[in-house]
Amino acid sequence: MPGRDGMAPWGEQGCRRGYGVSRVPGAPSRGDVAELSVMSPHQAGTQEGQMGMAVEMALSHRAPREVLSEADLEELAQRKPPTKPSLRSCLHKTRCSVSTAKSLLFRFLPFLHWMPRYPVKDWLLGDIVSGFSVGIMHLPQGLAYALLAGLPPVTGLYSSFYPVFLYFFFGTSRHNSVGPFAVISVMIGSVTDSLLPSENFMESVNGSNMTVNEAQRDAARVELVATITVLTGIFQVALGLLQFGFVVTYLSDPLVRGYTTAASVHVLVSQLKNVFGVSLGEHSGPLSLFMTFIEICQKLPQTNVGTLVTAIIAMVAIFIVKEFNHKFATKLPMPIPIELITIIVSTGISYGVNLNAKFGISVVGNIPSGLKPPVVPNVSYFGQVVGNAFAIAVVGYAICISLGKIFALKHGYKVDSNQELIALGLCNFLGGFFQCFAISCSMSRSLVQESTGGNSQVAGVISSLVILVTILKIGELFRDLPKAILSAIIIINLKGMFKQFSDLRTLWKSNQVDLMVWIVTFVATLLLNLDIGLGASVAFGLLTVIFRTQLPHYSILGRISDTDVYRDVAEYQMAQEVPGVKIFRSSSTLYFANVELYAEALKKKSGINVDRLIEKKKKALKKLKKQQKKAEKEKAKRKKDTEDEHNGPGVTVIELSGEEGSTPPTPTLRTLGLPQPSFHAVILDFSPVSFVDTVSIKILKNIFRDFHEIEADVFVAGCPGEKALQSHQPLLGTPTPSGHSCWPGAPSMVSPSPGFPQRTGAAGCPMGPV
Repeated sequence: MPGRDGMAPWGEQGCRRGYGVSRVPGAPSRGDVAELSVMSPHQAGTQEGQMGMAVEMALSHRAPREVLSEADLEELAQRKPPTKPSLRSCLHKTRCSVSTAKSLLFRFLPFLHWMPRYPVKDWLLGDIVSGFSVGIMHLPQGLAYALLAGLPPVTGLYSSFYPVFLYFFFGTSRHNSVGPFAVISVMIGSVTDSLLPSENFMESVNGSNMTVNEAQRDAARVELVATITVLTGIFQVALGLLQFGFVVTYLSDPLVRGYTTAASVHVLVSQLKNVFGVSLGEHSGPLSLFMTFIEICQKLPQTNVGTLVTAIIAMVAIFIVKEFNHKFATKLPMPIPIELITIIVSTGISYGVNLNAKFGISVVGNIPSGLKPPVVPNVSYFGQVVGNAFAIAVVGYAICISLGKIFALKHGYKVDSNQELIALGLCNFLGGFFQCFAISCSMSRSLVQESTGGNSQVAGVISSLVILVTILKIGELFRDLPKAILSAIIIINLKGMFKQFSDLRTLWKSNQVDLMVWIVTFVATLLLNLDIGLGASVAFGLLTVIFRTQLPHYSILGRISDTDVYRDVAEYQMAQEVPGVKIFRSSSTLYFANVELYAEALKKKSGINVDRLIEKKKKALKKLKKQQKKAEKEKAKRKKDTEDEHNGPGVTVIELSGEEGSTPPTPTLRTLGLPQPSFHAVILDFSPVSFVDTVSIKILKNIFRDFHEIEADVFVAGCPGEKALQSHQPLLGTPTPSGHSCWPGAPSMVSPSPGFPQRTGAAGCPMGPV
């Protein structure tokens, strides 16, 4: 039957193109040749040579090429021997020189690279405006997040100054605003509540009343948190120096978003006591969130109305102005600093009306001015907080690097993940000596830094100077600031994180496995608290990867009519199997956890019960062997009787037979009367396989053996390489599939070749893209 282009089909089974046949760009097709033949004589005269060359190129590329097995390809391509670095080359690389020292200096102090090239005229004004805007945000958020961590408010100011200033020297992101962050603060708060609860600092007043010694409690908590911060920095710096910046890849985006959303719920519940003005016991460990919420509900009748009204008014005002800033962001030169305005106004009202004395509204209290000298952390806490410190280190870095990459992609520069880990670690490590708590990056501050014209970390330096002035001169003026105002600021700033609940709808439509990761992370973090919840979430995320490799999609491939494309015959109606050949493919790599499932799926997809057929063959061979032995005994007996009857004594008669001494034919399924499979060859498409282990090789050997028993040959296409299979031979003790059973790609497997057995009715169709 003619093909689509009017030519007879190629190949014995109607294949239109041979393997390796392609059309050269610019070369005419057969239809093009027909069109060129009707050109005018003048055109034909000027283009005759070009046309003839193009036709010759087209026809030469249509000729089938020689099909190569993996062994043939290795011999032809001549693989280069692996280069092993010599001791001299290693010493040369590690040799100390001026260029090496300069490279290391620029790597660990990135500001030395960009600061000399800083465009003062273009960037300075924007950085100044951005720095003041972010500094104004740092002030209320630092006070609020210190309260969230269970620390004195001044530690929030310290954490907004030292780390921000240090990040200028070590960071590679131009737009990240480092400093206190709600999720990290609540993780620290859970540690302080569990290790140093307020009940440990109760003391009697006038011999009867018991009250908390807040000064002693705060001093102990500051010492504990400083130790956690230093240990967090040590983890981050060590991971960065070891080039372990990829560790954050184990925290997938759904996991991080589910975790931060659950952490936001923890933050919200922890601030309800300041909104309602009630005192609560401190709960830690699994289910602490629910115990805290239940206690709040029980104490609602004790709500301080003045505190509740103050918090509601502040939340409404902050919410309205923030929405106004968002709506008119392009028209405003800088966002209205509603948080700072709220703090100043509420502090003034609290001081003038004396809200604490008249209405019992809790205030921040004394904020010492000036900077504290560095203090060595208490290393005796290391053993108790090592797990929490590692969790804080990983979560803080994950948030920081994700924001940094977003801004880097938007503005066209590169962020070094390992250097970011070192920068964040140094900020935490050095900040811990100055009573700072662990920091990360804030999305709200980073967006403000970018939108107000910030182009570099010069904006961070200016914002840290704003905080420095506050610490030295202004901070003590906020002693009458109501805590309800700080809680209102924290709750309103959670709006962006609560928007992540919209991920549920998106993930439901796109990827339900990621949706499951999101939900499990969220629920585990709520139930098990932040530290244990993070570990459980990472473990579940890794299990989903294992389950995906254990439950891949198995398919039998067939050629789509009139194309060289092969697809799953169960999913595509026009995909037809190549007669006599089963092309089997798995969507996952092969390793010890799923290779047995692979073998079972292959036998099931082959359309024949391989194990049952092998069992029947063994029984038939056993029966045949018994029959042969019985026949031989009967023949020997008849021969002996004949000799006794017809031969005299001393006479020996030798009977010659044409079959005597010849090897009997090998029994086949047909001669044994067993059903024959509809295929004679099985192709294992290994294109998704990235590596093989010893267990996989053993199972593959069993697959070769079992299909050989039912008279079908097995070939491997697109395998990782002949050496990848042959390297396991010493472990097996038996030969593995040879290079002539391995092919560089699935397309070559169905082409006629010396290494591929052809039988009557076998297709010579090439296998195209799969």
